[in-house]
Amino acid sequence: MTASSAAGSIASSSPLPKWQLALAVGAPVALGLGYMYYKNSTKSASKPDRGKAKGNIKENGTSADKQISIDGEISPKGQPLTEPANETQLEKAQRYKNEGNNFFKAGKYDEAISWYNKAIETCPTENPIDLATFYHNRAAAYEHLKKYSAVKADCTKALEFNPRYIKALQRRARAMEHSKELELVLEDVTAACILERFNNQSTLMMADRVLKELGRQHALEHMAKKKPVMPSKHFIKTYFSSFRKDPILATDDEQSTDNITSDFESVRKALKEESYDDVIPLCTEEINALESDSSLRKMKILLLRATFYLLLGQHEEAIADLETIINSDSASKEVKANALIKRASMYMQLENPTKCFADFDLAIEIDPDCSDIYHHRGQVNLLLEKVEEAKADFQKAVDLNPTFAVAFVQKCYTDYRYGHMKKDVYLMEQAMQGFQDAFDKFPDCSECYTLYAQMLSDVQEYAKADSYFAKAIEKDPNNATIHVHRGLLQLQWNGNIDKAMEYIKKALEMDDKCEFGYETLGTIEVQRGNMKEAIELFDKALELGRTAIELTHIFSLKDAAQTQLTVTERLGMDLSWLGMS
Repeated sequence: MTASSAAGSIASSSPLPKWQLALAVGAPVALGLGYMYYKNSTKSASKPDRGKAKGNIKENGTSADKQISIDGEISPKGQPLTEPANETQLEKAQRYKNEGNNFFKAGKYDEAISWYNKAIETCPTENPIDLATFYHNRAAAYEHLKKYSAVKADCTKALEFNPRYIKALQRRARAMEHSKELELVLEDVTAACILERFNNQSTLMMADRVLKELGRQHALEHMAKKKPVMPSKHFIKTYFSSFRKDPILATDDEQSTDNITSDFESVRKALKEESYDDVIPLCTEEINALESDSSLRKMKILLLRATFYLLLGQHEEAIADLETIINSDSASKEVKANALIKRASMYMQLENPTKCFADFDLAIEIDPDCSDIYHHRGQVNLLLEKVEEAKADFQKAVDLNPTFAVAFVQKCYTDYRYGHMKKDVYLMEQAMQGFQDAFDKFPDCSECYTLYAQMLSDVQEYAKADSYFAKAIEKDPNNATIHVHRGLLQLQWNGNIDKAMEYIKKALEMDDKCEFGYETLGTIEVQRGNMKEAIELFDKALELGRTAIELTHIFSLKDAAQTQLTVTERLGMDLSWLGMS
């Protein structure tokens, strides 16, 4: 994990769910250093649901039953149930429904159901909207009785009579969520979101919850059969550059894969020639040749193999090698600490922060003066939005190694986030001055310019931000990710889709393994209404995703786009009102 990837995740935090960019076609977006979010999300989140019954959210995330109300009137209390003269069949059905509503409000759901039965039996078939209401109200009563199969059946009937019945879509979605029919749940809640023009926060949050669960499910299925793909050469170099002192590299001052400190010539050659797909097999040959050896030499080659297993996303294999090192008496404290840092980061990828922080603590016990421990733990804290803890970690990393550019600029970024969190203008100004110091100390570090550009975009100095992204590209012209960030800035700055796509496509030309580029381009295609093209791009991103977190997020985007395509075709809806110009 690089400094900018950690920064990206936290910088993009937003009150609204991340997936909405894919679902709500054409919503205005803002640049986040990692993914996009809604520019006006706070305003949207504060809007009341007009005409909607307010309800609580249960602890398990399911909306309270009262949130989706029944439809229709209630008979005045004390009024006898008489049959007026010349009453039509529809009027009689409405009267039965109103009496059912009386019992419903009194919590007598079985009695309510009997009156809704009469309303359904009495209502003429040429009144489909009324029939839809009667079936939906009976479904509401069944829901209180926790008869979810009956709820689903009645909502389905209601939707046959009125396909755009929002309450029936919401209630059927809730019923199917109980039986884990997540794909169908997503279809219903997506239809409700679209029909409500994405203005009902309750529906949006339900969609977010379902997309996360479905995305996680699809990610696990995908990982079980996914063929590992080696990241791009630039990604690998960037990964190694996030360590100030990696013991498998030759010197403290030059963290390069050209400088492997081993006697293994074949491995050295593969690294120098950037033949990264050969590294694991070559390491395995050397390890097998040293089968009875438990020397530091063997520990270092194990660490190198574990590192490339990690880069491939082969977690079980990586953990096995790292555990051998951690439990070895032959491994130096530097090698053990590095192994623990990498295993900690892997546990974070596997969504196990408890084990992650336990490994960081153990690494500190073994080698308390290793700045890399605090640097990488700071990144994890930043991802978890523990800004104060991250600030302390980066300060410690810089105190131990003040000449490490990546940690220094990450500290500046985190100081800015901390000042922003505390609403302290002075702290924010100090952090911005820290970036100026970084430019003087590390004029060739692209991270300095990239993160500073993000700060400028936060204060809406878009032209200046663009100039600093340009400087970052000048310092690191082969970094595709910076091109993607610059493309996203064009959307935030002036909504220039053509320019944004130009930068992102250039990124993919220079690095066809830039997962972030495919994901972002796919998101923009969703905004343009090109769902099929977007899904193809998300599929390319999925081929390159390595961790459960990454894959879950991408699947959420893909599932949102696929479901929106399915729903709009089914309902024959025109979403031009949402499209980007």
